[in-house]
Amino acid sequence: MHRAFAIIERELLRLRRAPMLIAMSLLMPMAQLVILGHAFGGKVRHLKVGLVDQDRGVPAVRIRELSNAVAANAETYELVTYDDPGQALTALRNGRLNGVLTIPPGFSRRVLAGNAPRVALIEDNTDTFVSATLAGTMSGLLGAYNSRTPSPRRIPTQPTLELVEVYPYVPYVQYMLPGVIVMSIFMMVMIGGGIIYLDDKARGLHEGYLVTPISKFELILGFNVSGAIKAALVGVALMIVGSLIAGVPNAFAPLKLLRLLAVIVATSVALVSMMFLLMVRMSNPLMARAMFGVLNTLLYFPSGAVYPQQAFPPWLHALAVVDPFSYPVHALKSVLLKDTGFAAITSDLTYMIGFSVVTMAAATFLFKREL
Repeated sequence: MHRAFAIIERELLRLRRAPMLIAMSLLMPMAQLVILGHAFGGKVRHLKVGLVDQDRGVPAVRIRELSNAVAANAETYELVTYDDPGQALTALRNGRLNGVLTIPPGFSRRVLAGNAPRVALIEDNTDTFVSATLAGTMSGLLGAYNSRTPSPRRIPTQPTLELVEVYPYVPYVQYMLPGVIVMSIFMMVMIGGGIIYLDDKARGLHEGYLVTPISKFELILGFNVSGAIKAALVGVALMIVGSLIAGVPNAFAPLKLLRLLAVIVATSVALVSMMFLLMVRMSNPLMARAMFGVLNTLLYFPSGAVYPQQAFPPWLHALAVVDPFSYPVHALKSVLLKDTGFAAITSDLTYMIGFSVVTMAAATFLFKREL
């Protein structure tokens, strides 16, 4: 028993010498409780809705006033007025709007004549949570409008809402695909890059690098490029297989593939740079494995991969703004589900490129030439 107690004492002493492992073991469940508890099931709010009034009659003005009142009180959506319906639809396709409420020409005349007036809601149906919330809110708005002007006639003389979906039906498996692609890139970055990097350092394999005249920047650049290539290959492979499984329409159109490749490469570079920044001063491979679970929760779920960010509380939404997962997820959804051009993903690519430059510069600065 003395020998067994000696082993127990040794293992407990090792644990005492690694306080970060204890902290990570406590932080991971708490992070999952806080993040997951607030990332699902919240009320979708602060949507962007374009308003196009092509009638400008008195009934149309009443709908506009009621829309502004609902937007100010419920905060479910924010109205953006457009004079040109073409500009509103372009903004909708590029992701700047979640829907467009259109009051057609002749609406007031139809209301006064009792000739089945209709209002159109053109919605981005790639996110079923957002589109369902928006449709329910606008239906309630018209219900409130009609309750002020009851009609005893049985024919539809009051305004009704006509839903117009911009894209074909998007099943949830397609909605999940962008997040899965980003997660596969992240797993390759952490396992095939970060953990192998620390294992090589622990085995002394980096001594060969450190005795050469290679600069810190060149060394970090070499690690980053090799890691980005491996991550990009995994991302492209999963994008191809996942598109076939999910049934993404026109998944292999040449221009669409070009845009997807640009997003995957930018994502790989950004996540590899982040990984080296986190691990450049780390020496214990166990820390990387513990960090993997925490980062998985902190980065994946706030990104909007499984539930819209508009339902997050303010503090979680602020985390999503700086989350490097949010931008590739948004870009992949725009390209895969909407088949948008580079104009819709320029801001996402710009953020990822800037993020890569900052994190790689910080990793180079923190890298030590000595063992």
